Amino acid sequence: MNYPALERQAAARALALLGGFHDGETTTLLLGPDPATFWATLTASPEWRGPDPVDRWSRRVLTAWAAEIGAEPRFPFGQPLQPFVTWMTRTGRCHVSPAHLLAHNTQGLMVSARGALVLPRRIALPDPPPSPCAHCHAPCLTACPAGAIDAAGYDLAACHAHLSGPNDCMARGCAVRRACPASPTRPQAQSAHHMAHFHRESP
Repeated sequence: MNYPALERQAAARALALLGGFHDGETTTLLLGPDPATFWATLTASPEWRGPDPVDRWSRRVLTAWAAEIGAEPRFPFGQPLQPFVTWMTRTGRCHVSPAHLLAHNTQGLMVSARGALVLPRRIALPDPPPSPCAHCHAPCLTACPAGAIDAAGYDLAACHAHLSGPNDCMARGCAVRRACPASPTRPQAQSAHHMAHFHRESP
């Protein structure tokens, strides 16, 4: 079992392998949605017809995959809480952007984790590429129509006030995340679902 093989297995499950890191003799791999296939796979799944479809789908798919390859699954939801932000930066593929959000080398500011697999052995990991922010002109700093994200930080209250009024972000996704040149295109319905959940659940 090597990294390219695991990338192919992830893709077959509508997931993208976001990178990994070693802890002693173990390897932790981070998984996120495949921008091209995740939404169609999720909405065709049995979980889509019930509550919390994204989390329940993630738990089913990653738990089954973990059992197949002798790994332990971890999730960014439920208990116990797991340090996913720290794990993602440890891969060397996620970096804190000028807008204070994580930016991934292939998923830009659209990056999100659906889970992790902890392998009880070390596998070779590819060298991470440079940060996508390294030579970027940082359109993320001026993209927020509410001025809620800039170089000074993130104003959560201003963000939610904007989302409660006439706006484009609820339907198409966060303007800051969309402005990142590294962010891939994903279905608009997926962005709308994410934004509705974010606006409903955040304090």
